[in-house]
Amino acid sequence: MDTGEDEQLPPRVEAEPEQPLVMYWQARERQHLRDVYAGVRIKKFPEDLRLMEHLMWLSRSQAVVELGTHFGGAALWFRDRLRALAGYGRVPAEVRVVSVDVRQDKARAALPAADPGYGREITLLEGDITDPDTARRVAAALPAGARCLVVEDTLHTYDTTLAALRHFTPLVPLGGFFIAEDGIVDVPGLRPPGMPGGVQPAVRDWLASAQGAAFRQRRDLERYGLTCHPGGWLQRVR
Repeated sequence: MDTGEDEQLPPRVEAEPEQPLVMYWQARERQHLRDVYAGVRIKKFPEDLRLMEHLMWLSRSQAVVELGTHFGGAALWFRDRLRALAGYGRVPAEVRVVSVDVRQDKARAALPAADPGYGREITLLEGDITDPDTARRVAAALPAGARCLVVEDTLHTYDTTLAALRHFTPLVPLGGFFIAEDGIVDVPGLRPPGMPGGVQPAVRDWLASAQGAAFRQRRDLERYGLTCHPGGWLQRVR
């Protein structure tokens, strides 16, 4: 394999039977920061992507709202999964990813190399998720009546997670899902350096509110053992 191909692969992680599981988990967390999709940085555990694919199928998601774009690899991945759902007749053909970040310079530079026509189905929107007007702009960019999956992947602090839950869960239909990413920041021994935490406390406090009472935390969905999002899989039940 030449060097160019090597750079498209994430760093190797070895699993030794005698090593503590936490060491493997920590290595996987470091590895996912350098993973790519279609040549664009994605920063997701494969296990979490697989579960998201299951949830998109089960909830018939026609659209994905991604809060936190970075380079745009995940936006491409979500778009391609939606295309697959449409190809199987699971959802309407008019699929859409709306990806929000304070600035979109990195994604606008990276996405055209993977797909010059990405804008047909991916909307890059600049805005602050703590501003309620951003949610209104996102809603206006979605296909009319589209069933929506919302994925929160911004700063992973208490304030940003709580704001995302308050402003963007209204976009989730009955039976649909909101994913608060990176609850790993609140797990001792797994918290990445420099991360203050607050995701899981924000989820707990929001679930105890009148708005959060319409959702159920689905810890049973953590099906693959390793996840970056413990406690963050939420389903609207009413």
